[in-house]
Amino acid sequence: MKFSKFFMAAGVAAAMAVPLAAPSAQAAGTLTVGLTIDPGSWDPIDSFLVPWASAATNIYDGLTSRGPDMKLQPGLATSWEFLDNNNRIRFKLRENVKFHNGEPFNAAAVKFTFDRLLGDEGKKGPQQSNYNSIAKVEVVDDNTVDFFMKQPDPVLLTKLAGYGGVIVPPKYIQEKGDEYFNTHPVGTGPFKFVEYNPKVNLTLEAFPEHWGGAPKLDKVVYRMIAEANTQIAELQAGRIDIATLIPFGLTPTVQQAANLQLVSITGPTVVSLRLNTRDGITKDLKVRKALNMAVDREAIIKAVLLGHAKPIASFQSELSFGYDPSMKPVSFDMAGAKKLLQEAGVQPGAALKIDFRGNDATFREVAQAAAGFFQALGLKPSVQPYEPAVLLNDIIPNGKTGEAWHNAWGGWTFDYDNTAYLMYHSGEKWNPYGNDKKLDELLESQRKIYDVKEREKILQEVARYVADQALEIPLYNQNTILGVNKRVKNFTAPADLRFRFTNVTVE
Repeated sequence: MKFSKFFMAAGVAAAMAVPLAAPSAQAAGTLTVGLTIDPGSWDPIDSFLVPWASAATNIYDGLTSRGPDMKLQPGLATSWEFLDNNNRIRFKLRENVKFHNGEPFNAAAVKFTFDRLLGDEGKKGPQQSNYNSIAKVEVVDDNTVDFFMKQPDPVLLTKLAGYGGVIVPPKYIQEKGDEYFNTHPVGTGPFKFVEYNPKVNLTLEAFPEHWGGAPKLDKVVYRMIAEANTQIAELQAGRIDIATLIPFGLTPTVQQAANLQLVSITGPTVVSLRLNTRDGITKDLKVRKALNMAVDREAIIKAVLLGHAKPIASFQSELSFGYDPSMKPVSFDMAGAKKLLQEAGVQPGAALKIDFRGNDATFREVAQAAAGFFQALGLKPSVQPYEPAVLLNDIIPNGKTGEAWHNAWGGWTFDYDNTAYLMYHSGEKWNPYGNDKKLDELLESQRKIYDVKEREKILQEVARYVADQALEIPLYNQNTILGVNKRVKNFTAPADLRFRFTNVTVE
């Protein structure tokens, strides 16, 4: 499998299209963005949080790149080629690229980045496991590196476009240390670090020497604003230009403001009620199917999410690789659900508990709505809120849930593997009850295949099998929602909130 010629051509074309670095006089002011939380560290190996990527995608570059159109493109690598029966990947690197501190980008920087990520420092963060398919990285020459693979990884090229796979400066980190790097990041991206005040703001300024051309903005300021009402008030007042925290119930507030635009687009986040297949009434397949039929997804989307979502048939967005458009969400059918429940021998008033993240006000309403449907089915439902850390790190992985629990998942790679393997493979943290050999075999087989069509076929089979076994109640794919001041121009909202502001201007 060879991509060299195509991507070499793409790299040359991109280089020809890149303008010379524009003088700062052409820059167009400051853009201010509201983030929900402070990641606490700007080191790529320390975080999986979306707010980290919302800022850091402007600081760092990966070997590959992916924009709002979801298409994979050359980044710091201009081409790549699969060798040795797909066990080695050779990357040709972009020349004459500099880090923000003036340090040269080269093959040694790539090797340092992945040695660090896959070594002891990487063990301290959550990103290492995403790249464990890599055995080692070796320098061929200054502009060429080889990735030697432990096993096939058909999602690797996408993973190299962000988060833990972005390239960091060796000399800077060796001289300053990891702790300093956490709060003073340096990359090769279009904006460079200026100032960081924890839990307050992060300030970046244009890096005119960026290989993709100078940004049109002078600065980007990220403000950490955890309260939705505060973000919206600051947006209305013009003190932030982009708000990333717009609850569904407050979307009309943004829509009605003359100076603002509400952006509501299909995103990666999907929400479901996972079902306990080991204990209680939900260990019976008929009961699980009855519960699926008893929930009116359209009604929940209309009443709670104000239409900013779509019902789903599997635990993935329509943007996901592996999505099967022929699968349809389970239709609301209370009469059919009652019949199935009766066939299963479930007595009226049987208990059903829904565990959920207590800080999620929207899902609290969803859980209450679902409980209402289950009560109409003849059950005795209850809802149990938990602190997110308790639910995610104790209740779910240790198999201590009730009959149903809240599951929300993003999956920035937009590849069903990165959801399905973690959700349904035996022994995974998010799969406390499942031990299905057929499902394990399907999930493992697609990880060994680079052929796109063959792999997609297997992933679609996984989705159908999960639906047949009713392992969960897929609820909805919620929209990515932003509030944007109309003075912001040339901005295309990314579904995964990985902002890249190179071509954005403000009036």
